[in-house]
Amino acid sequence: MANGQWLIAKKIMSVLAVYNVEHASSLVYYGLHSMQHRGQEGCGMVSVDCNGTMHRHRGYGLVAEVFNEDNLAKLEGKMCLGHLLYTTAKGRSIDNIEPLSFMHNTGSFAVAHNGNIVNDGEIRAQLEGKGALFHSNTNAELLAHLIKKEADEPRIFTIMEALDKLEGSFAFIIMTQNRLYACRDKYGLRPLAIGKLGDGYVVSSETCAFDVMGAEFVRDVAPGEVITIDHNGIRSRNYALKPSCNMCSMEYIYFARPDSDIDGCNVHAFRKESGRRLWHEAPAEADIVVGVPDSSLSAAMGYAEESGIPYEMGLIKNKYIGRTFIQPSQALREKGVKMKLSAIRSIVDGKRIALIDDSIVRGTTSKRIVSLLRQAGAKEVHIRIVSPTMTHPCCYGVDTTTLDDLLLARMSIEEAKDYIGADSLAFLSYEECLASSCGKCEKLCFACFNGEYPTPLFHEIKDTNK
Repeated sequence: MANGQWLIAKKIMSVLAVYNVEHASSLVYYGLHSMQHRGQEGCGMVSVDCNGTMHRHRGYGLVAEVFNEDNLAKLEGKMCLGHLLYTTAKGRSIDNIEPLSFMHNTGSFAVAHNGNIVNDGEIRAQLEGKGALFHSNTNAELLAHLIKKEADEPRIFTIMEALDKLEGSFAFIIMTQNRLYACRDKYGLRPLAIGKLGDGYVVSSETCAFDVMGAEFVRDVAPGEVITIDHNGIRSRNYALKPSCNMCSMEYIYFARPDSDIDGCNVHAFRKESGRRLWHEAPAEADIVVGVPDSSLSAAMGYAEESGIPYEMGLIKNKYIGRTFIQPSQALREKGVKMKLSAIRSIVDGKRIALIDDSIVRGTTSKRIVSLLRQAGAKEVHIRIVSPTMTHPCCYGVDTTTLDDLLLARMSIEEAKDYIGADSLAFLSYEECLASSCGKCEKLCFACFNGEYPTPLFHEIKDTNK
């Protein structure tokens, strides 16, 4: 690891697959489009036609930029696997765009992945020592190497054996020539849901894709479970002895779309309740409540309703600009913030503003927003964050690579307030954040907030500020 730093979170991604559905690739196109918020750098699809032949198309860009009628028509078949990619600038390579497809005499297959494996370095070194050759740095290729290709052993058992060697967060979808395998990590860190579509099925990182595809939600894949989908329907096996539920809290706080349900809890309802609870923990003397679009609007509604302070649209988002937090470099993030938001002067001029945001990571966005509001005439800006202080790197898929990247790991809340330029700054507690699920989530992963990692880490996290 360079300079002893924790180099983690290669990708934020999304997986989506359909089984036994006409025009499968077109449906996957719409499903991926609905989850574009999870990855904006690249995307890909692999389909299987009636002869068992796999067809693949992938590229850099948004879904609408990579796919068109011509290349979708070439993705023939009633089964298709899709993927959205976010990658760091260092990891930018066409080889890293999934799904990855593999040919073997026991049968061809494709793999797509969401999450991050924390012991990938150790496993990769072991495999390379045995002669394995890698063409990418993806966890999808890692799993493909781990799956034994033995003609006399059912593939489900080799998949389960491979999964049990992995530590970290993952939602894998493996597509063979005649079935799907949907696999979720034993800690339940990443979401994966199953839907029914006619005589076929859909598997997706978020349930919001089901609505646009016309699918009906069936259930979530459980932690440590492998779901097999084929002509026999759905079958389930558990590969982990002691699975646990540690859903990433940032899925509810930031990543997922408000209309998605994760492990039985609606994202919008969670965020709105967190806003209500934030008012009781950190009330602000303000004239209006303003949410930072888009992920904080639900929380701002809750804060406004509970406080009785009017909710106003004080900030407008340019809908054609991607998420600044998941841009691959700091320079691009800073440019993105400047293009992303505008303040409505007639709304904020002369007002004391309770500004509701989902989290503070590097502080770049918060500082810029405060500046925008003050330039538009805001009298006071009181920032209220509907999550705890982010003080530790995430190793499960959030792009926070070192402690240097985290403002609240370097500064106290008072120092951060001054750096951002706010009149006051307060955060929601762990207890109230968890309680925002109204009992639907028994436990959430707060590792990036409190440093309590649910998995072994395999590498030391060092504070480069010391």
